Amino acid sequence: MKSVKWRYSNESVQWAEKDTEQGSETDKVNLLLTGEEFQPMYGFGACFNELGYRALNILEPDQQEDVMRELFLPGEDRCNFNFCRLPIGANDYAESWYSLAEEPGDFELKHFSIERDKKCLLPYIRQAAKYAPDLKLFASPWSPPTWMKFPAVHNYGKLIKTEKNLKAYADYFVRFIQAYQEEGIAIEQLHPQNEPVADQKFPSCMWTGEELRDFIKLYLGPAFKKAGINTEIWLGTINAPGCDYKNQIFEKWATEDYDYFANVVLTDADALQYISGVSYQWGGKNAIQRTFESWWPEIRLMQSENECGYGDNTWEYARYIWTMLKHYISNGAESYLYWNMILKPWGVSTWGYPQNAMITIDPETKNVIYNPDFYVMKHYSSPIKRGAVRLGIKGSFAGDSLVFRNPDGSVVIEAFNPFPKVFPVVFEMGAQRYRFVLEPLSVNSIVLFEG
Repeated sequence: MKSVKWRYSNESVQWAEKDTEQGSETDKVNLLLTGEEFQPMYGFGACFNELGYRALNILEPDQQEDVMRELFLPGEDRCNFNFCRLPIGANDYAESWYSLAEEPGDFELKHFSIERDKKCLLPYIRQAAKYAPDLKLFASPWSPPTWMKFPAVHNYGKLIKTEKNLKAYADYFVRFIQAYQEEGIAIEQLHPQNEPVADQKFPSCMWTGEELRDFIKLYLGPAFKKAGINTEIWLGTINAPGCDYKNQIFEKWATEDYDYFANVVLTDADALQYISGVSYQWGGKNAIQRTFESWWPEIRLMQSENECGYGDNTWEYARYIWTMLKHYISNGAESYLYWNMILKPWGVSTWGYPQNAMITIDPETKNVIYNPDFYVMKHYSSPIKRGAVRLGIKGSFAGDSLVFRNPDGSVVIEAFNPFPKVFPVVFEMGAQRYRFVLEPLSVNSIVLFEG
């Protein structure tokens, strides 16, 4: 029998140990392997944002290091984050809105600069990288420089699609990657637009699938090739269909069941040659299934931003986040990223909307609060290693479970008990049966090691 390490969390206790039982032949199996193998997992993490760094700096230096170790230091009882995101210019958790080249008409990017990033984003990333030797990064803009847009503002609007503008914007990405490289920070992936179907009061820019297709194949891909940039280009981060952003209705409409956005780009061979994967934001949670089912063998999938919550950081919402991890990973996502790692209580954005964070820091007491979403993310990111393979499962509890095989051979079961009572799960693997009695409304990580 394999040795078992089992951790569970609910509203009463967090990251608590629990014992398993050896199942008997009379137990009814409700979870077992099918023999199928799916995507290898790449990583878990969150986004580096300016307001998060400011919240972290409320703490004394030793407290800051404790928080960053908990998030990034590899270890079986830590989050072990290894794949994170950063904005190119301002996002809605920047201290104020900016781009890296705001001089009007600067098509040659003579005034391009990452000086502002050196104040928050670069120190934030370096503080994490001290503890995460294998940390990988992807970057995306929320808005181009305002002089490239109509109207000329960070929020709302579209890129002006002229030859001169499109070439300058592709060069903008080249300069960004090179500037970070000079600072010793490699950007592994570029996703050319955050939420292209978002005409919003926070930094944003609208793109159609056709427009992104043409930008990638005619400008961005060739610019990277000419400059010798090895950074992967990903299509994303797609937030549609499923949301009526214009009218602030964040719901899926009956007529929005099809994902044409990604397929418009991927069916173009000249664009596809430059694209490594497709990333989906939470607004695209229904669309990822279509791309997964279409099976583009050369294309990887990921979830790029967790749903934001309402700033109250409840266990009810955290349980919902577990179901989102299940949904995205079941539909081929090799990575899952939370949104804000660290914020002040209630996490109010620059545009005035409160959102959840994994960790909140009280500016008056300097208390560090590990919120429910922190534990849900930790239940996945701690035991599931880079390169773990998702395994096919079946049984009446498969809808609330995921199973992985780590590179070291250990098997990880992620299980959620949605019921307000204990619930037994009997897992069969080979000749062995394991019986797990899940606590009410609990999230569980169960690791089976070779004994």
